[in-house]
Amino acid sequence: MDDKIAHYMDCVLQVVTLIDQRVLHDMVTELVKLREAGGRLIFIGVGGSASNCSHAANDFRKLCGIDAYSPTDNVSELTARTNDEGWETVFTAWMNTSRTNYKDALFVLSVGGGNIEKNVSANIAHAVSGAKARHMKVFGIVGRDGGHTAKLGDAVLIIPTVDDNLITPLCEAFQAVVWHGLVSHPALQIQEAKWESIQH
Repeated sequence: MDDKIAHYMDCVLQVVTLIDQRVLHDMVTELVKLREAGGRLIFIGVGGSASNCSHAANDFRKLCGIDAYSPTDNVSELTARTNDEGWETVFTAWMNTSRTNYKDALFVLSVGGGNIEKNVSANIAHAVSGAKARHMKVFGIVGRDGGHTAKLGDAVLIIPTVDDNLITPLCEAFQAVVWHGLVSHPALQIQEAKWESIQH
């Protein structure tokens, strides 16, 4: 048996045991309110988390009937704004053009949650501040201390750190575990997933 694989799987089990399910309950409650109010759900993240944002936006649109978006899906706008205006403002500029308001919510998928002082994912930190200035709800699935997202967010799940060498892989993996749990929740899901709808 491979000890490294066994250790990784043991870490997965530890994270499952330690996740604060109360935060997930709060997310479900607030996301139901968002849908009822006709608000939009904007997913932001960078790197691997950006890919997760794209997938999550699809699931919330298709399975839950929530008007969801992932700004990083438009690579032309993303790179134009980065080139012309700077990386730090790509998300806030998108929010400005989209006229986000108090009915909408920001959902951050990020390992660090944004940290302006350390210049790590500063665009996420600016977006969170911008969302709060617009009286938007801020949700998040983040790692370690959660950074700016955890400090200002309304319902932010911090993926427990069980191994300092596995913070990123476990956080990004559990982003998917958590959002799939949300879109499968009976209070949110309005359309059955394809394989579940196929009768044996």
